Amino acid sequence: MTIIQSDIKAGIAGTGFIGPAHIEALRRLGIHVLGVCGDVPQRAVEKARELRLDKAYPSFEALLADPQVAVVHIATPNFLHYPQAKAALLAGKHVVCEKPLAMTMQQSAELVRLARQQQRVNAINFNLRFYPLCRQAHAMLKSGELGQVYLIHGSYLQDWLLLPTDWNWRLEPELGGELRAVADIGSHWLDLAHYVTGLEIEAVFADFQTFLPVRKKPTRAIDTFSGKLETAQEYSEQPIATEDYAAIILRFKGGARGVVTVSQVSSGRKNRLSFEVNAARSSLAWDSERPNELWVGHRERANELLMKDPSLLLPEARAFTSYPGGHNEGYPDTFKQLYSAVYGYIQAGDFDAQPDFPTFANGHLVQVLCGAILRSAREARWVELGEVTDGLSAA
Repeated sequence: MTIIQSDIKAGIAGTGFIGPAHIEALRRLGIHVLGVCGDVPQRAVEKARELRLDKAYPSFEALLADPQVAVVHIATPNFLHYPQAKAALLAGKHVVCEKPLAMTMQQSAELVRLARQQQRVNAINFNLRFYPLCRQAHAMLKSGELGQVYLIHGSYLQDWLLLPTDWNWRLEPELGGELRAVADIGSHWLDLAHYVTGLEIEAVFADFQTFLPVRKKPTRAIDTFSGKLETAQEYSEQPIATEDYAAIILRFKGGARGVVTVSQVSSGRKNRLSFEVNAARSSLAWDSERPNELWVGHRERANELLMKDPSLLLPEARAFTSYPGGHNEGYPDTFKQLYSAVYGYIQAGDFDAQPDFPTFANGHLVQVLCGAILRSAREARWVELGEVTDGLSAA
């Protein structure tokens, strides 16, 4: 983990579940978080007081106007990502943005170009790459020791939208986009599959299902993941147009194949991402509910279970491991390790160097994948990525 020594200050846009997660991780690194803004100024005041921040900005524009803010973290609803990231870049700020990067491929391509033109550091919050054993899997496959990759398969399953009374802004396309489960959690799996294997997806075939076509929307706002703890007294029935479930078959360049199941209605699964890679000599499997274990499968000898221990990991994984063996690292640590990479890169000052973290280009790639997946589900056919990127350039 990079030790951050320079006085780089940050501002956070977003007062819901994920904004405070950014703040906690930054503080663990010693980054000075100046303040927070949200859609409701009073809520920003309350959140700043709760989190003991210096400032509650009355608006996003006020945050951008603060000359002390060098890095802007965007943790707002999806429809705000593109305009806020664009405004932050034009204001000369470095940007860390939650996924999805934008609502359309055209918007994400524009952000990639703008970040390059402005010469600003840009990161997309695919934090799951920074579990130590995900980095270990990437390093093992990159070394070639497991042989050619044949298959990658897995799932991302949750149950927080299982009931008709479960509600979140992500259910509203004008706020979350035309895709829901795929954009929200499937995007993490798709990015991780690309990162771990180093392979590019060239075509997709998708099947969607909305099991709850009508839901009960509470008359008052409920924070993400808090619905299971609250009982709203008044509802209005709302039709649902986005997917509860998706099954996606993947064709990779070079011949590898894959499949992923994405669901937000899988009872008992709180937040489980899993993948298995089958290669010519050995296999790898990882499960986010057991994040400190990496299964290594063999045909001609006993299988292995690698426990997270920096002394046993390859250098690429060891660099993002903070605690010794037997001391587990989990979800909050992935934010810390991602921001360590981002702020270390800013501190180094060589913006021509290859970054060791996911950038807007990775966010754009997943946006393209989501566009192809949506078309495939609607037209019930294989869709090649070239079909949705024709005439589109992020160069």
